[in-house]
Amino acid sequence: TGRSTTDITIKAHLMRLARVSPSNGEIVIVAVNDADVQKLDLTQVEKCHKLCDILHSPDPVGLSKFLIDPNAAPIPIDEVRFLAPIDQQEVWAAGVTYKRSQVARMEESEAGASHYDMVYTADRPEIFFKANAARVSGPGQVVRVRHDSKWSVPEPEFTLVISPKGKLVGYTVGNDMSARDIEGENPLYLPQAKVYNQCAGLGPCIQLAEGELDKKATTIKLTIERSGKSVFKGETNLGQMAREFDDLIRWLTRENDIPNGAFMMTGTGIVPPDAFTLFDGDSVSITIAGIGTLTNPVVKESYPE
Repeated sequence: TGRSTTDITIKAHLMRLARVSPSNGEIVIVAVNDADVQKLDLTQVEKCHKLCDILHSPDPVGLSKFLIDPNAAPIPIDEVRFLAPIDQQEVWAAGVTYKRSQVARMEESEAGASHYDMVYTADRPEIFFKANAARVSGPGQVVRVRHDSKWSVPEPEFTLVISPKGKLVGYTVGNDMSARDIEGENPLYLPQAKVYNQCAGLGPCIQLAEGELDKKATTIKLTIERSGKSVFKGETNLGQMAREFDDLIRWLTRENDIPNGAFMMTGTGIVPPDAFTLFDGDSVSITIAGIGTLTNPVVKESYPE
């Protein structure tokens, strides 16, 4: 709990929302500030019961400001536990949206290298289903390496929050856990390399979409620690992306309804070297400028075949 798993960086003029559990154990929706959170009173609006009800409203920013409870004392960030900011939305992902990702996917899959090369420049992007809410881990919760994978990595991804009507309503931090050896063996194994228990991380909060996003200034940083020591660090920025958000959303929602809304991971531009794989007990931290840091411990367990 606290800043050990959730380092929040806030700009005062931008609204950020989160699902948190204070020390009394209840789950509340809050606006996130520098050092504290402010409870939202959802009883003020009919049929507003969950975070997604705010996100899917006609004016999420205006509604959030209206719901801030002036009678509730701010709660210090260190006294709340941040939860994954997801209700029943689907989680989708886009691949090969950064040049570095294209190169890495070609390197891992000798047989399918040409496919990854072509999709990088094609009009139609690579989009795949990643997770339902039950497979998503929040801040401080474990993400998993498949027991049958010997080469797995986290993929730090800027993640779009999309309403049922296909409107971009916010952004969060995503971790797209990937078994590179399984996917590399055969591109048709992509679902098994990507979709399994605790295969995704989201959080710590959602920055509501307001105005123009400075992509080059939106940095994404990855740090992996092992036994308390850093074993990998990487950094990129959204200016390196080859796809536009609106384009990804347009393809996601083409003949594909999202009645509960969706989170969409937009690909990674940070890829650890081929010799690197995650170990049981590692810690993965992904920081996106203006949103915060998502930290998850890694677990890998043995299962009988």
